[in-house]
Amino acid sequence: MFVPEIFRRNDFDELFEHPFDRAFGGMQRPQMPAMRTDVKETETGYELAIDLPGVKKENVQAQLHDGVLTVSATTQSEAEDKDEKGKYLHRERFSGSYSRSFYVGDAVTEEDIRARFADGVLRLDIPKKEKAAPEKKYITIGD
Repeated sequence: MFVPEIFRRNDFDELFEHPFDRAFGGMQRPQMPAMRTDVKETETGYELAIDLPGVKKENVQAQLHDGVLTVSATTQSEAEDKDEKGKYLHRERFSGSYSRSFYVGDAVTEEDIRARFADGVLRLDIPKKEKAAPEKKYITIGD
């Protein structure tokens, strides 16, 4: 279907466009990669594979609180271009953090979760656990 150009442009986005982008021919500023996640269900639990390209192991953190697993990552990068005389023509620095949360259940503990990080991928094994049914306690009724 033919869609006129006017309907493909989003004037609202242009309000937030950085002046640097227009002045230098649309150079792209660094962006944080998304935390792309694959979730696979097995008979005994769930396997998560979270892509964290360019992130070092020491900058990745996983925390469990009230049944919610939160994975956080921070990254920093620096890029610079110089001419033959060493004068800066372009120089950028970038640092950022991002996180993602998953509900894993109140019965899962930190000790239950297995995590490993290799080649920019964080792999988490989370077991399926049912919360124990509360024990019924009866009160003795006297005369």
